[in-house]
Amino acid sequence: MAAKYPRPAAVRRVRDDPGVTRPLYAIGRFCSRHRYPTIAAWLILAAILVIAGQAADSKTNDNLTLPGTGSTEATELLEDNLPEQAYGNNPLVIVSTGERLTEPRYSDAIAKTVKRLEAMPSVNSAVDPLSPEGAAFLSPDRRIAYIPVYLSIGPGELSEADAQAVLDAAAPAEAVGLEASVGGYVGQQLSKPSTEISEAVGLTAAVIILLLAFGTATAMMLPIASAVIGLACALSIVRLLEGVVQVPSVASTLATMIGLGVGIDYALFIVTRHKLQLREGMEMRESIARATATAGGAVLFAGFTVVIALCSLAFAGIPLVTTLGYTAAIAVLTAVCAAVTLLPALLGALGPRIDSLRVRVGRDHPDDARPHGWLRWADGVAAQPRRATIASLLVLVVLSIPLLSLELGQNDISAFPKSTTVRQSAEGLREGFGQGSIGPLLIASEFSSAGEAKKLIPALQKSVGAAANVAGVSPPTFDSKGTVAVFSAISESAPWDNETVELVEDLRETTIPAALKGSDASAYVGGQTAGYIDLGTQIGDKLPLMIAIVVALSFVVLLIAFRSLLIPLKAGAMNLLSVAASYGVVTAVFQWGWGASLIGLDHSIPIVSFVPLLMFAILFGLSMDYEVFLLTQMREHYRAHGDPRRAVTEGLANTGRVITSAAAIMVCVFTSFVLNGNPIVKEFGVGLAVAIAIDSTLVRCLLVPAVMVLLGKRMWWLPAWLDRILPRISIEGEDYFAGRDATPAPAGAE
Repeated sequence: MAAKYPRPAAVRRVRDDPGVTRPLYAIGRFCSRHRYPTIAAWLILAAILVIAGQAADSKTNDNLTLPGTGSTEATELLEDNLPEQAYGNNPLVIVSTGERLTEPRYSDAIAKTVKRLEAMPSVNSAVDPLSPEGAAFLSPDRRIAYIPVYLSIGPGELSEADAQAVLDAAAPAEAVGLEASVGGYVGQQLSKPSTEISEAVGLTAAVIILLLAFGTATAMMLPIASAVIGLACALSIVRLLEGVVQVPSVASTLATMIGLGVGIDYALFIVTRHKLQLREGMEMRESIARATATAGGAVLFAGFTVVIALCSLAFAGIPLVTTLGYTAAIAVLTAVCAAVTLLPALLGALGPRIDSLRVRVGRDHPDDARPHGWLRWADGVAAQPRRATIASLLVLVVLSIPLLSLELGQNDISAFPKSTTVRQSAEGLREGFGQGSIGPLLIASEFSSAGEAKKLIPALQKSVGAAANVAGVSPPTFDSKGTVAVFSAISESAPWDNETVELVEDLRETTIPAALKGSDASAYVGGQTAGYIDLGTQIGDKLPLMIAIVVALSFVVLLIAFRSLLIPLKAGAMNLLSVAASYGVVTAVFQWGWGASLIGLDHSIPIVSFVPLLMFAILFGLSMDYEVFLLTQMREHYRAHGDPRRAVTEGLANTGRVITSAAAIMVCVFTSFVLNGNPIVKEFGVGLAVAIAIDSTLVRCLLVPAVMVLLGKRMWWLPAWLDRILPRISIEGEDYFAGRDATPAPAGAE
């Protein structure tokens, strides 16, 4: 069969070079020609990063530092004056299922445990619950006790080995039949559920979908290999960052979810374009280079949009959210790099064998060029655009209704798997000391003199202890000067309950100011519970701003890319509808408890405050993948014949199979992480999976084409003055290749 496209010239100049197309074309051609050195370079890089990452200590820290908030003020005051109290205690919970802990063999074992803790360099103090000063740490029935362990290192410096050493100190207690578990940030460090099962399920689903999409086992392996190698590099980089910056405990899991999903999707787009070009008769190496330049250009644009959305989280000014944003962005960047360098090399190495090991799928093979049912679907939508618009909007609105009752909270420790030490410690504390003991509040106060402190502290303790929903307060601890003091307040409600939020607000606004009235003293409510409450408040305040920033940035990017005023407005509005619907589903499942048992939860849980903010940035970025892929095809057809309705139907017919395949992979990957024991990861998994499912079907395949048919040529309108000042770019390099193909090759060029 004669080649439809000319063979590449050795050197060729094209007047209209739209930016990234030329370098991507060169990269694709170089990597396919030097395929084995490129593959080797990636494998060596991945091996170096993985080895370095595994050699580094795992140190995660859910950094709740929020400048100007009461919890941060309390932490900073204690760090300067009472550093041993700054991070609160990590309760080592001891439970007897039979005799009382005061029995000699048990009391001796607990005493040995305390001595082992005190001998550790990282332990400032550990109080024996059977001693007179530790009487408050022994339950009324004397079958549950906890040793408050104060460490000299905070969550950011605590390695997994350090945390394990604290739990291992309870070996004498376990040797006599007692059950031991640890809470606080030590317990959280040891209770990070593994992601191996989720990854295996997600990859298995991706393999099945890719087999159906490509119809050959050889082509199926390419996106998997590219995504896995890129993800290994990304996770190792995140692991190395843990030793330099404060990386949240959920960062690696979130990066895995996003990196695996986009890595497979991006490779899918490029391989699909390559197979299409081969079917049209294009030479192998030229096809690889062009697929890298065209579909790779869309991948680069989509990845850039996701990275912008994730990095824009820095504008919130919340360290934990900022770090989660850029660690997820690292996974996206490595996925893009692997797609435009490693994948062309793999395609070059596979060569014509990409069509071997065929898998029969029904009556038609996926390589069949006909759009089949997608053309009929597109014609049906175009024939009834108003009905399609109304129906899709109605579904989106109904799904969004629960959003009206969305409340931001903190991580519910009681929803962790029962096998985790942090869950076991929480259950022991709740049973022996009340649910408020799981997350005590720290009342840190500063006075002008030691005399003032001695005078006001009793009154402050009495006022706090008498406040509604306070179960009790602990004795105060003073610094060496006697001017700074701290004591704990235990609520009657669980740390994640609304009643605890109201208690913190009441203490700050009413109780503490009244107790210190007329003095120069100041007091702050701190601790992890108060920190999460402050985080929720700040995120609630910042969320509208972040939505506006992400929408504005996406508007500008799409405006430049498609040179249309209505397309970015339409994209922003529809993305907001998709996000609202996913928020509604998350609210119904987790906050209302609808179907919670189906995802491994035995009760409803709060929606962790940073989940909606991260979800918004991630979803707004990811939805651009399908938006760019769909609109690029529609614009190409519109520019070819000028018929807007025909352009919509042809664009949807040509991209429907690829979009739904890519979305199905991402939905399966995200859904697989619902198997993870961390409630935060479950919330991300459900929210992202639902949102991608809605966006790729209801929105991209129904609402978008219906609205575009209704608007017709107006959808591509751009004011003349704006057309003159906007930079000209081409996502898939149509102008570049049109000029290149029209330019005669120099004599003697291959």
